[in-house]
Amino acid sequence: MMPGTPILPANAALLLIDLQQAIDHPSWGRRNNPQAEANAAALLARWRSLGQPVYHVRHDSTFPDSHYRPGQPGHQFKPGTAPVEGETVIAKRTNSAFVGTDLEARLRRAGQTTLVVAGVITNNSVEATVRMAGNLGFAVYLAQDACFTFGREDWDGVWRTAEEVHAMSLANMSGEYAVVKRTSEILAEKE
Repeated sequence: MMPGTPILPANAALLLIDLQQAIDHPSWGRRNNPQAEANAAALLARWRSLGQPVYHVRHDSTFPDSHYRPGQPGHQFKPGTAPVEGETVIAKRTNSAFVGTDLEARLRRAGQTTLVVAGVITNNSVEATVRMAGNLGFAVYLAQDACFTFGREDWDGVWRTAEEVHAMSLANMSGEYAVVKRTSEILAEKE
């Protein structure tokens, strides 16, 4: 750990974003971080073993042809990171887990002020949620290798790889909105 890097509080809540089967549809294209689900599962296993709070965010798309729409096979959680009985599921319809949900109220009632975030898509729902959490005063730790994204064209029409999009999104969040760490660093602080 680098000097001056904050240490993860023992009562940090784990927030898993949109880890649903829809993200595996081939229409998304090539992704980065092929180990992201395994890393998210490792975080989840540690939180469960310690009896720490876990929140699963599920995207309930309102778009008719979305793979995330309720009733579609892709709407189901991915095996390995699916909620178990007693774990909270937050259903959202926008990119931020805080918009149109009771997530903030639940966290405040439980006195949870620190979040560890993992999930998809780095530059969409993850970034929107992390930015809003930071703006609402939560301390956020982002598990950068437990998130992934896809390549896309930038504003000038230049193709950017999934790795480039992911790296820029991490840079957008780091410092002002979140402490960006590897899963192994977060797990080392939860021993």
